[in-house]
Amino acid sequence: MRTIGKRIGVSVGVLAGLTALVIGIATATLDAPMNDLLLLATFLLASGGVSIGLAFAAPRWPVLRRANTLRIKLFVVSLLTATLALSTVVITSSLMFISSHDLALLMGLITFAFGISVFVAMASSEPVVAGLVELTQGVRRLSEGDMDAHVPVRSDDEVGQLATAFNNMTLQLRASLDKQHGVEQARRELIVAVSHDLRTPLASIRAMVESLSDGVVTDEETVPRYLRRTVSEVESLGQLINDLFELSQLDSGLLELRIESASVDDVISDTLESMSAQAGEKHLHLDGAVNGGPLQAQMDTRRVQRVLANLVQNAIRHTPADGSIDVSAWDEGPAVRVAVSDSGEGIAEHDLGRLFERAYRSDTSRARASGGAGLGLAIAKGIVEAHGGRIWVDSVVGSGSTFAFTLPKESTTVERGEVAAVR
Repeated sequence: MRTIGKRIGVSVGVLAGLTALVIGIATATLDAPMNDLLLLATFLLASGGVSIGLAFAAPRWPVLRRANTLRIKLFVVSLLTATLALSTVVITSSLMFISSHDLALLMGLITFAFGISVFVAMASSEPVVAGLVELTQGVRRLSEGDMDAHVPVRSDDEVGQLATAFNNMTLQLRASLDKQHGVEQARRELIVAVSHDLRTPLASIRAMVESLSDGVVTDEETVPRYLRRTVSEVESLGQLINDLFELSQLDSGLLELRIESASVDDVISDTLESMSAQAGEKHLHLDGAVNGGPLQAQMDTRRVQRVLANLVQNAIRHTPADGSIDVSAWDEGPAVRVAVSDSGEGIAEHDLGRLFERAYRSDTSRARASGGAGLGLAIAKGIVEAHGGRIWVDSVVGSGSTFAFTLPKESTTVERGEVAAVR
């Protein structure tokens, strides 16, 4: 209602202004009597009011509502506008100041002007109609599943802006669809990988338990070995279930982080201590260093230690015997960088972009043989990003790899000791 009232007010103002302009011109040039000027003003106001009223009513006319093309509607409106304007000129001229001879000539000129005005109105509206037709075709192609639908942008006006917005929308839809396909593919790969990682230890546990329960294995050396192997497989299954649960928390935004200022030195030393036994089994040299003195960062200590442990464990798996693994940290201004470097075989370039995908393994057979469900790096990425940091890898085949991540030194959203849910 407010918009309609504003349009009516503007229309009345324009009509009054144009009427006053015409009366002023007539007074200055024709020296017409006051009665004639009043009659002229009355007629202009009346005809102009009728024209404005028809303009407001035209969109609601049944003939225009039933018209299925914009060309017909524009033709009817332009025809109506020209007819009203020229009728005003003819009637006013015949009433006030023109002879019958001149009126006949004027009618001929008006007929010519009428045809030209309607043609110009239709010709000038043709680019708008053509642009809308192209846009309609593009929308139809998009609705039929053509993600490459594109509309040419032929102007900078509202139609051109609409075409640009449509093209941007199709690009975003295509990117979203590609992302959705990638997520779906990753989900299928995760299901396949986890199914294998569940089935293999369960089959091993079942075989060993059945051997023990049926009395097939009875010697004193094999029975304890089977029991130890069963416990180890159960622990592996428990770790896999914990990983899946943590991933589900990261995906749903329900992973809670207890953020506080903590020592990076302590996290590194605790991780090296817990990983030293695994490194010793492969005769690997495991070392750590903090450059620039004690470092503090905003973090959930337990979660960050999980990240570092995953990276060190990954390095142990992929570093041959008698190799070395170095854990280092240093100050980077607003953040602390932590890096895990190994002297392993390195990572092929085509694998670098997918290492942090869940259940992705660059060497499937060896990864499964050495343990790990392919979820450790995905979990590490989720935890680091939940802290507001980033994680990446640099590697050269044959020269080893370096996994690094950053942690903020100052917290801008979480107060010390506060529990924050990752959303």
